[in-house]
Amino acid sequence: MQASGKNAGLGLALVSAFAFGGSGVAAKPLIEAGLDPLHMVWLRVAGAALVLSPLAWRHRDLLLRRPALLAGFGLVAVAGVQAFYFASLSRIPVGVALLLEYLGPALLLGYIRFVQRKPVTRGAAAGAAVAVVGLACVVEIWAGLSLDLLGVLFGLAAACCQAFYFVFADQGSDGEDAPDPLGVIAYGMLIGALVMTVIARPWEIDWAVLGGDASVGGTLVPAPALLGWVVLVATVFAYVTGVVSVRRLSPQVAGVVAFLEAVVATVLAWILLGEHLSTWQIAGGALVLGGAFIAQSSRPAPQAAAEPVPVDREPTKAPL
Repeated sequence: MQASGKNAGLGLALVSAFAFGGSGVAAKPLIEAGLDPLHMVWLRVAGAALVLSPLAWRHRDLLLRRPALLAGFGLVAVAGVQAFYFASLSRIPVGVALLLEYLGPALLLGYIRFVQRKPVTRGAAAGAAVAVVGLACVVEIWAGLSLDLLGVLFGLAAACCQAFYFVFADQGSDGEDAPDPLGVIAYGMLIGALVMTVIARPWEIDWAVLGGDASVGGTLVPAPALLGWVVLVATVFAYVTGVVSVRRLSPQVAGVVAFLEAVVATVLAWILLGEHLSTWQIAGGALVLGGAFIAQSSRPAPQAAAEPVPVDREPTKAPL
């Protein structure tokens, strides 16, 4: 039973990675057709919030139990990651934007070491170093940052938000009274949608774009179909299968499998959007993924356990 549960969890993690990886190739044609990146984010998050609203009602006690966790998850792990990622891919290739975002686990190690002041293993530090070298190759820094600099900065901002996603996820899983992750996701989407409503101003959306077609590698596809894929498959389905896979696997294994998202996104962008990467960028992407794999697989060295207080082993006499 345990082996079958792990196999099912691995399958769900792979499905989740493929679903997440398809978000960029569906969203970018809508952005290129005239949809503002922030409006794309709002449509994705608000659509997912609407679909997940029954789960939010079911876990409404979380509003009183974990308000700070829900606020942080919604503001940073949902709104922050999505806004910066879509802003990044609107200026640079999908694969590069996603690879930059996946520096998050490496940045998380810096947070653990220098902010939380907890020890980090040598393997984790080596993984972070490999990822930084890979980043230099991805942006071809020797060519004077040939990629759009603002797009690269947006990608790094998405990585910072992703790092804090792991922080919030770790806080939410501690203790016996840990909140249901599905409830956290549902409220994260709701809070993220509220925040993005203020930022994106959806009343200015060019709805005519959504009523027409968008070009995917030269093929016209109905815009509503692309939006439906982004909301239902690349957001709701991807988050739910990802969360269930973490419950069946360890977060470490599920996190490593999730890095396939970047590979899937790069391959799909290559096939569907014709975004060809240079040899150095492909090699750099492999280094970023390899470094992130090492970093995510490593864990801080355990703290030394406190010395047990010596006790008198002589049997005590009961009072007369």
